Amino acid sequence: MIRKFTETDRDLYIAMAREFYHSDAVLHQIPEEYFERTADEALRSDAYAEIFLFEYEGEMAGYGLTAKTFSQEAGGYVWWIEEVYIREKYRSKGLGRKFFQHLEKEKGPGVTRLRLEVEADNKRAVSLYERLGYEVLDYVQMVKDDKR
Repeated sequence: MIRKFTETDRDLYIAMAREFYHSDAVLHQIPEEYFERTADEALRSDAYAEIFLFEYEGEMAGYGLTAKTFSQEAGGYVWWIEEVYIREKYRSKGLGRKFFQHLEKEKGPGVTRLRLEVEADNKRAVSLYERLGYEVLDYVQMVKDDKR
């Protein structure tokens, strides 16, 4: 089952986000306070961020995090699939596919693009995303973080 995050899920979400950021799926750690900020934003409104929890046979199996923007290039709203994390024992049970199906149903006509990043060596994830119709976007991503 895929469901929206609630305040009572905060500690569980943060525990899973911590697991995700200690995995090979990410390039670097982030400060613990960022998990709290993300939870706060998702609870405040779904305008910018949403957290979805994945349940499997009554157990919490993972989560998905989306962020929302508008893109002239895409001609509409873009949902960034920021994170998809499935705990090890629940992988290969169709949860990732169900999450993407859920997003497709929920996005509405104004959302013209779903976008994600993936580590190139995360072969299982890349394979899933390709099977779901995602294509490589030939851009070099650059960032400038405000370290305040």
